[in-house]
Amino acid sequence: MKNVQKGFTLIELMIVVAIIAILAAIAIPAYQDYLIRTQVSEGAVLTDGAKTAFAEFYSNKGTMPTSNASAGLATDTSISGKYVSKVAVAASVITATFGNEANTKIANQTFVLSPIVNSGSLGWTCTKSTVDPKYLPTSCRP
Repeated sequence: MKNVQKGFTLIELMIVVAIIAILAAIAIPAYQDYLIRTQVSEGAVLTDGAKTAFAEFYSNKGTMPTSNASAGLATDTSISGKYVSKVAVAASVITATFGNEANTKIANQTFVLSPIVNSGSLGWTCTKSTVDPKYLPTSCRP
């Protein structure tokens, strides 16, 4: 009589489990970074309205606004999202502060947009942001 092996041996199953564990060890941190970048992008989106109000104020007055009220925006805490606790215009910059449900790596960090005047029009830079550069939008990375 001939014995026919059916199924996998224990060593084969252990190798498969080890391979899956190695793949998970690589994928989970990459996925966490992706999630944090999506949370930072909420800050970029919420500052878009402030950028418009800021540019309109600059176009009309020729100076930079110094507060949300002077830019014609709602109070800083009323401009918020799931991960952003406030968006403020102060000292001629727009700042989105992360809080609420933001990842601990960006909690209480800021996404800062500073204006650059180019022949009467405004451009924006995020060099003063305290968020780790690897989480910033592509246009803000050095």
